[in-house]
Amino acid sequence: MGRMVRKRRASLAVAALATGTAVLAAGCTGGHGPADDGRGRPKSPTASASPSTHPGSVLAVKIDNAGPARPHTGLRDADVVYVEQVEGGLSRLMAIYASKLPKAVGPVRSARESDLELLGQYHDPTLAFSGAQHKLLPLIDKAHLKAEPPDKATDAYFRGGDRPAPHNLYLHPARLMRSAPGADALTNGFRFGAAPAGGRPDTSTTVAYPSARFAFRWSADRHRWLVSMDGTPTMTTDGQPVTPATVVVQHVKIRKSGFRDFLGNNTPYTETVGSGKAEVLRDGKVYEAGWKRAKAADGTDFTTADGRPMNFASGQVWVVFVKAS
Repeated sequence: MGRMVRKRRASLAVAALATGTAVLAAGCTGGHGPADDGRGRPKSPTASASPSTHPGSVLAVKIDNAGPARPHTGLRDADVVYVEQVEGGLSRLMAIYASKLPKAVGPVRSARESDLELLGQYHDPTLAFSGAQHKLLPLIDKAHLKAEPPDKATDAYFRGGDRPAPHNLYLHPARLMRSAPGADALTNGFRFGAAPAGGRPDTSTTVAYPSARFAFRWSADRHRWLVSMDGTPTMTTDGQPVTPATVVVQHVKIRKSGFRDFLGNNTPYTETVGSGKAEVLRDGKVYEAGWKRAKAADGTDFTTADGRPMNFASGQVWVVFVKAS
């Protein structure tokens, strides 16, 4: 109660996903399938790096969220799931793993410039992603993270299931990290404990992007929020619903970046350093809140309307970034 963690920084064949029988022999955008968003081609495959032994390093995985990518694998095991807007008004997920490493995660997709700022609040995170636009790669190399794309960690990725590329790239987390680092690795400033006073009953909340929609419905039986995407309940490949304990709708600045996709669409940049308002959903209520993050190396502070620290409910947290009005 009141613990503050802050230091810095489906239908798929589930067995095939767990064992990786369809092994990825080369990078995510090789010549045997369509390029991943046209965001550059991989380097020649190299020997995989040894699993990370960095103490307190979370695993961050960039996850595809287009319709053909669903249902996801390993999403229920994430400690935090970030939702961001990408090109064409669509969405993509960033899943953070600290307490548990699932056998497989995916589908894995490409990184964005915003991810580097977002991950600055975690200490030396490992980032798994399918690739990136070639102009972004130097920024990734300079970022305070351990980048592990398929061309670097060749035996950590595999193609699985009956989906077409690029919606069939999966990750074996254990081949990047020897074990889960534990909850202390969540240096993002989130607090967990008893609910604050106040709040208003709200059992259903919807967040819409231009081409994507998320709904969160409170389940009193599960004491969790049930997630739906584009009108369909969100299930994982093992047939289980995704049920966060806390949902944060964080209002942020979303601007144009210096990057475009292969169709010429500008990539939105989501600013997670700054301050603004938020709505925190927990225990069947919504709480008006504020957020503040002074610099990229800091975690994000959430406060109640009267300025007190905002506690989240114990369990998975979803953070949905929406454009501030």
